Amino acid sequence: MPTQIHPTAIIESGAQLGTDVQVGPFSYVGAKVVIGDGTVLHHHANVEGRTTLGQQCEVFPFTCIGTKTHDLKFKGGEPGLIIGDRNVFREYVCVHGGTKDGEFTRIGHDNVLLAYSHIAHDCVVGNHLVMSAQSALAGHVIVEDHVNIGWGSGVHQFCRLGAHAMLGAMSKIVQDVPPFIIADGNAAIARSINKVGLERNGFTPERLDAVKQAFRVFYRAGLNRTQAFEAMHKHALAVSPDFQHFLNFVERSERGVIAGR
Repeated sequence: MPTQIHPTAIIESGAQLGTDVQVGPFSYVGAKVVIGDGTVLHHHANVEGRTTLGQQCEVFPFTCIGTKTHDLKFKGGEPGLIIGDRNVFREYVCVHGGTKDGEFTRIGHDNVLLAYSHIAHDCVVGNHLVMSAQSALAGHVIVEDHVNIGWGSGVHQFCRLGAHAMLGAMSKIVQDVPPFIIADGNAAIARSINKVGLERNGFTPERLDAVKQAFRVFYRAGLNRTQAFEAMHKHALAVSPDFQHFLNFVERSERGVIAGR
């Protein structure tokens, strides 16, 4: 199917649209935007700035993709936004470009951002994120793959969310959230491993046990962080990729990780 552009849409000179792209009524595409094959912009969608939007994405009404950073340190130039394939941006979603010239906010593949959610400047988001309505990532947040963010949650700038983590609704995240766990509360604490989510993503009983053991040593053994790191390095499951992922994540934390209950 050829590219379809509604006559009321505004496509600035210089914009690059792939094949099978659909641009709905009253939508806007800026001059430095690149849109991949098969992507759909519904009516009143807005894509601007130095933005690359991948293939087979879907952008719903009243979204703002690639708009100028909120960061007051912005000094001009051409920062931008790079988005992968098969992402869904529901109504009123806002995603900002980077802050410094030549730097980018980055979003991977197969993510779903629900209504009114916000990804701020210089974030790096992986794949398969589900971000519920009215939730927000502040600047410079890093999100690994298969993360689920509950309704109304807020993540402080420079925090990291580990793979397969789940944030409960209305959670306040001010420190890093390790992979594989459920975090909930204001401020959020580690509640348990994300057992149901891991099972849905094909984790075997052996992998689940490795995650459970890492969680127990770090959060339930009554050890301080230094002692926990030592115990984890000596653990029989320390060679497990999932155990190692958990350990590497918490050891590399610069903001510190959320507390346990």
